Amino acid sequence: MVQKKATLRPSPTAILNPRLDPIFKAIFTQGTEESDLALKGLLTAAIGKQVISLTLQPNEPPVEIPKNMQMSFDVSVVFNDGERADIEVQGRQYDYDYDFGTRAEIQSARLLNMNAKKGNEWQTEKVYQISVLNFEYDKDDMSAVSWYNMRSDSGGRLGDSLNVIFLDLVKIRRLKGTPPENLSPIEKWGMFFAFEDNPKEQEYLAKVKENMEDIMAADFIVKRMSEEDANWAFENSLFIGTRDYNARMHCAERKGLQKGLEKGLEKGLKKGAMQNARENARNLLKKSNLSAEMIADCCSLPLEQVLAIKEELETEKIES
Repeated sequence: MVQKKATLRPSPTAILNPRLDPIFKAIFTQGTEESDLALKGLLTAAIGKQVISLTLQPNEPPVEIPKNMQMSFDVSVVFNDGERADIEVQGRQYDYDYDFGTRAEIQSARLLNMNAKKGNEWQTEKVYQISVLNFEYDKDDMSAVSWYNMRSDSGGRLGDSLNVIFLDLVKIRRLKGTPPENLSPIEKWGMFFAFEDNPKEQEYLAKVKENMEDIMAADFIVKRMSEEDANWAFENSLFIGTRDYNARMHCAERKGLQKGLEKGLEKGLKKGAMQNARENARNLLKKSNLSAEMIADCCSLPLEQVLAIKEELETEKIES
């Protein structure tokens, strides 16, 4: 009797969660025809301008010193006309003194500064900070898609160089059941992010994806990635880390110790995230043919660390 190989995939048809950072980033940065189509389609839908040509930019530079905090982005691109965009997914809003709007402003301002031209005049191309939010940012705003730029108190626009766009998946889920023809392209992308991994919503989602080649390309990528055990290792470790964090915060709230534990929890989470990232990199080096550079990018690790892990594995192989 042939024994079936064990797999981390919950079921033969289970789909990875596209709202998780490594999965989200992998959809748009593989350099394949499908990935390129998906990225251009999402950007076109988000900014309302046809994106014909773009270049992926390196991002998330290694942090050599743990105390050296930095901003990081999921996907960073430059369009053929010089405009720039950064796209990220944010899984949850933090409960303690965390203003996601301010964070988005800082990210977009940094992006604008990168695009400023040298010379005697102030010149820059437009920049777009695009965030897919799996939480409700503004409960008073009923729109699933919110676009912010700099305006005066009376509503006059100061300029259109700096643009912040939020795709709110909580509000997107409230649109479920809307006839697909009544949804905008960016709302259809929202449906993909919100329901791609939900087996109960596949019939409706299939109608939403119909005739949307860009979303179908993203769907193809996620389903192909879902066949790999290494990707489920990512999802499982992130799921466990999030549940552990939520459980600790809940206990801290009940005991009135939340403020005192926040710093310790944050430090522990960072340490645990680094350990998970190193373990994921180790598994990918053992089980896949991905380059060290790509693994470093997917795991958000410095390339030097991935190369060191690779040397460790080669040494273990020789000694065994």
